[in-house]
Amino acid sequence: MNTPNKLTIIRILLVPAMLIVYLINIPGTIFNIPVYSIILDLIFIVGAITDKVDGYLARKNNQITNFGKFLDPIADKILVISAMLILIQMGNLPAWIPIIIITREFVVSGYRLIAVQEKGNVIAASKWGKIKTVTQMIAIILAFLDTNSFGTIFVQTLPVWQFLINFLTTVFMIACVIATIFSGYDYLKDGKDLLKSK
Repeated sequence: MNTPNKLTIIRILLVPAMLIVYLINIPGTIFNIPVYSIILDLIFIVGAITDKVDGYLARKNNQITNFGKFLDPIADKILVISAMLILIQMGNLPAWIPIIIITREFVVSGYRLIAVQEKGNVIAASKWGKIKTVTQMIAIILAFLDTNSFGTIFVQTLPVWQFLINFLTTVFMIACVIATIFSGYDYLKDGKDLLKSK
């Protein structure tokens, strides 16, 4: 097994690691941020880094395999969705955000499957898809450091530090949702002829 595929597997194994840290609920705070939340954030950051590194190594060393093409996007989705579900449980994120993101992932995955079966085409990520990925990662990283729930700045006055984190989290989450919707629309718009084919 090559290095990119090993990194992909490591990314999947980080998910149960996040779950264990959350369930243990390590006591204490650093700068008023719960220690377990900081650890969860660090684990997620490692996962996000492996996502970039394994793709880079696979392309650079010509180590792209069917195993990697199959597992890499699944590992990404498992990591992101698991992080968002933990954030919901923590009270930091409303459920409607991951619902939109998960729905988009199912739609795009289905479309890509049809494109491969019908025409043998591998659909590359669009501009909106890339924006979605970047804003999503940043939003989740910030959300683990946010001691207030999403959008608290709209209904409550916060201390400066908490206001800044909550503001940035809210902005990036909203940007992520907008990019998610537009990228999903792009796939449906470009694939309407494919879906009409017999």
